[in-house]
Amino acid sequence: MGAPASTAARIPLADLVAQYHTIQPEIDDAIRAVLEDGRFIHGPNTNAFESEMAAYVGVPHAVGVASGTDAIILALRALGIGAGDEVIVPSFTFVATASAVLHVGASPVLVDVEPDSYGIAIDRIERAITKSTRAIIAVHLFGQPVDMSRLLNLSAAHHLDVIEDNAQALGAMDGGHRTGAIGRVGCLSFFPSKNLGGYGDGGMVVTSDADVAGRVRMLRTHGWRTKYEPEMLGYNSRLDEMQAAVLRVKLRHLDEWNAERARRARRYASLLSHAPVRVPSDRPGSTHVHHLYVVGVADRAAVQKALGRRGVDTAVYYPVPLHRTTLFRNQAQDDFPVSDRLSEELLAIPLYPEMSDAQQDCVVAALDEAVRPPR
Repeated sequence: MGAPASTAARIPLADLVAQYHTIQPEIDDAIRAVLEDGRFIHGPNTNAFESEMAAYVGVPHAVGVASGTDAIILALRALGIGAGDEVIVPSFTFVATASAVLHVGASPVLVDVEPDSYGIAIDRIERAITKSTRAIIAVHLFGQPVDMSRLLNLSAAHHLDVIEDNAQALGAMDGGHRTGAIGRVGCLSFFPSKNLGGYGDGGMVVTSDADVAGRVRMLRTHGWRTKYEPEMLGYNSRLDEMQAAVLRVKLRHLDEWNAERARRARRYASLLSHAPVRVPSDRPGSTHVHHLYVVGVADRAAVQKALGRRGVDTAVYYPVPLHRTTLFRNQAQDDFPVSDRLSEELLAIPLYPEMSDAQQDCVVAALDEAVRPPR
């Protein structure tokens, strides 16, 4: 750990080049093997990666698809959710969580989030449930698990399915179980910047339900079990062999990388303990994997500009909560004070396993200077 960043003058939000350099021989060998084998779709690496990911998460079935967004769409389709159905979704999340619901013809019903964990506000879910509600999507945002025990108790009382949007939290734990394996279906993303990221798009559906897994396998390949004999309207949504080969290499390092992310997060919390900055909190009984390190600051635009001048890259997740977007405004039947506040205050600062102490010290110094009033 502690490899230098690929751009000396700036401290990036993430450094995928530095990551590549730490595992370059393994990656190069894996890619070369695929090129020499000549099988690029549904080859041996895809099959092996599905088995390895199922074992890692702790479920019997894992089905590779083309993206994390497709994973949610296909999971909804596999559960039989469509026109006339409602799915409860947090308002403070990436657009794909809710747009996937629209893609299958169902209606997303937006609910506010918790002020500390940023997960869906479980106390506010019950009043959003109607006779048309079929499922709840729990988003483990920024790597922090939702309180799944409470959510499953609520969903069981109302006979609802729980889908885990685990795009940002692969490797996280809640109640002794890996996120993604706790609800009926888990959806993963392998977008390059994720804790386990490929060199392009990719996703996966994980589940303990053999019927759901079987339907996802059909849906990802034109709706057929037997080639050229479609049984349902499907998609062309496959995880390609090259990405699977890369992801198999990276999976071997994921726990080490997540542990380093957690160490960096603890160091940030210590270094920023006296600054007027709200740092992430770990919910008891869960393990945060810190896909992003997101702080709460006043006058975010000024802070972000000041950090940029000091060579520190930052990003805003998310500047517009879903209930304020044109696409989802009609789905907003409640008020969303927490989502509104978070959209104005949160700022992601650099955190990645290859980060050095010196880089982290520079980020802290720049942030401390930016948030303190002038004397």
